[in-house]
Amino acid sequence: MTTPPITELTDRARDIFRIVVESYLEAGQPVGSRTISRVSTLNLSPASIRNVMQDLEELGLLAAPHTSAGRMPTEIGLRLFVDGMMQANEPSAEERAAIEARAARQGPVEEALANTTAALSGLSACAGLVLVPRAERVLRQFGFVPLGENRALAVLVGDDGSVENRVVDLPPGMPSGALEQAANYLTATLGGLTLSQARARIERELKAGRDALDTAARALVERGLAVWSQDGNDRPVLIVRGQGRLLDAAAADDLDRVSQLLDELEGKEEIARLLDSAREGEATRIFIGSENKLFALSGSSVIAKPVRSLDGRVVGVVGVIGPTRLNYARVVPMVDFTAATLARLLA
Repeated sequence: MTTPPITELTDRARDIFRIVVESYLEAGQPVGSRTISRVSTLNLSPASIRNVMQDLEELGLLAAPHTSAGRMPTEIGLRLFVDGMMQANEPSAEERAAIEARAARQGPVEEALANTTAALSGLSACAGLVLVPRAERVLRQFGFVPLGENRALAVLVGDDGSVENRVVDLPPGMPSGALEQAANYLTATLGGLTLSQARARIERELKAGRDALDTAARALVERGLAVWSQDGNDRPVLIVRGQGRLLDAAAADDLDRVSQLLDELEGKEEIARLLDSAREGEATRIFIGSENKLFALSGSSVIAKPVRSLDGRVVGVVGVIGPTRLNYARVVPMVDFTAATLARLLA
């Protein structure tokens, strides 16, 4: 069923629909006609309100979980509300300060991303997510450590002090001196370059024959770089924080849904693809319930915003995952602000 335009609803229907949605998002419970008659200024009897709610139900905007219960918005109703009726509430000064403080902490970039995502999770009462390309480290030093007759450990040291090791298979009869020669050549030639720059430099040097390497050392140089070129450094980094916040008091009656959502959060590759779909465009993307296949079973919503650098490039995506009963008016601007904060961090 397609969402009817908001202009097709009468003023009375819009007012009642808004009250139902806002009350449901606040309390998480179906809303009855008597409640609406008490809290609204519509001057309508409960019977008149029930008639309007019945019309909204026939349009697919409201649903009644039980015969005697009140109404709650459907996913189609939530989409209509978010797109056409929601009035966003900007983050408070305290909320903005909390997000900025986490992003400004000293330490590696990934730690700052994790801290900022944790702050967003705490403020939104959702699970916070951030997806960014894996940063290419700048190389400082290479080394090779013999492990046996036909294997060596290739050691890469980054300018941030990080150290990574990879096992390299050696050609038969590789002289021990070739390890030291190759390591010295790599350090002298590639220091201060990123991995992609280093690969390009080595290819040019070896092709032009400008190196002073013998055949064995040349083969070792090529193998040493190959283990990192196949390392998947272009895979994005996905940070998830605050899964435990999904287990709040409101989830007590819906543990199956929450359990399903927590299982889905384990599939980080699928989440990364979902967030990556939000990279296009400027606006915040809101996926409600079954609008995305990944979280259709758990009936969850995803709010995601591209993170753009000063020159307009998309350098990541930040967002939250929670129940469809989200305070969208509060959380959407919070995600927007977090994206702007991370843009400055990643610039």
